[in-house]
Amino acid sequence: MLGKNLALAAAGNAGGGGATDIAMVSNNSPYITVYPYESGTGFGTKYSNPASLPENEAAGVDFSPDGSYLAAAHNDGGRVSVWPWSSSGFGTRYSNPSTLPNGVGLSVAFSPDGNDIAVGYSTANYISVYPWSASGFGTKYSDPGSKPNGDGRDVVWSPDGSYIATANDSGTGLHVNVWNWSSGFGTKVAAKNLGTGSDGHSVAFSPDGNYIAAASQLTPYVHAWPWSASGFGTKYSNPSTLPTGTGRRVAFSPDGNNLAVGHSSSPYITVYPWSASGFGTKYSNPSTALPNTVRGVSWSPDGNDLLLGHTSSPWITAYSWSASGFGTKYANPASLPATNSYDIAFKPT
Repeated sequence: MLGKNLALAAAGNAGGGGATDIAMVSNNSPYITVYPYESGTGFGTKYSNPASLPENEAAGVDFSPDGSYLAAAHNDGGRVSVWPWSSSGFGTRYSNPSTLPNGVGLSVAFSPDGNDIAVGYSTANYISVYPWSASGFGTKYSDPGSKPNGDGRDVVWSPDGSYIATANDSGTGLHVNVWNWSSGFGTKVAAKNLGTGSDGHSVAFSPDGNYIAAASQLTPYVHAWPWSASGFGTKYSNPSTLPTGTGRRVAFSPDGNNLAVGHSSSPYITVYPWSASGFGTKYSNPSTALPNTVRGVSWSPDGNDLLLGHTSSPWITAYSWSASGFGTKYANPASLPATNSYDIAFKPT
């Protein structure tokens, strides 16, 4: 997911510039849950579930750039589901693509122009991309000439749509892969190994497209590089205070001034100031602690809130955010998600 990877989505509901929607995906029915959300107020009343649910546990979620569609990557069925989305909630689910992903759906992302949709999954070829329109899925694009060699844990587009990147669960293989994109896969620009015996779990471009970050299974758990048409620049020095466990998700703030890492050991979330110099000094932990591993991280479109999906109740937690770091935790939603949050996404406003 762009700016991604249980899903929270932000939509332009009535109520001001901070009003939006958030979506999360999980491993128990209904597998996808969406709430209205407003910065300064928090969660609204949960939307009704879609009439046609994902067939099994879901691990990736994304809204289209115009907020008109909501997608989930999941196990079983078509591996990827898309619904029309409006202020009324879910519309009728689109038909599955004619050529399905080969394995369990793990990640999903609309291109910045909304004309394509990418799916990462658990079996070779590990990534598939389809044209997307109001009619639904088009004919799958040809696979990349140089394929990933492990599960497509995360898939993202560069902000200008010129590149598509994956984070791959590939053991000693290449954990971050980046291809040129122009109406289909071009050449692989570059790839990175995140450490022997490690896996790549998440990847993110900065909003200006000048940096790329990744989360990994093994220390240092977070990595960052300059990015250009030449590919990866020299890796930035590791932050002075590392995340405390396996990195599950990375996300740049909308202004590009902060980088958040969800991970598997307390405090479960670590946020750093970010600049051309690299990582700054870690922000203080939130005063209201998280209960377990954070797998979903999403900034509100205005950058004033940080939402986190995790693997213990209440499954989703929202904090206000300012230049000082974490603010007050918002009240939990009145109707909690069913279980573990695997990805979250705000709907663009």
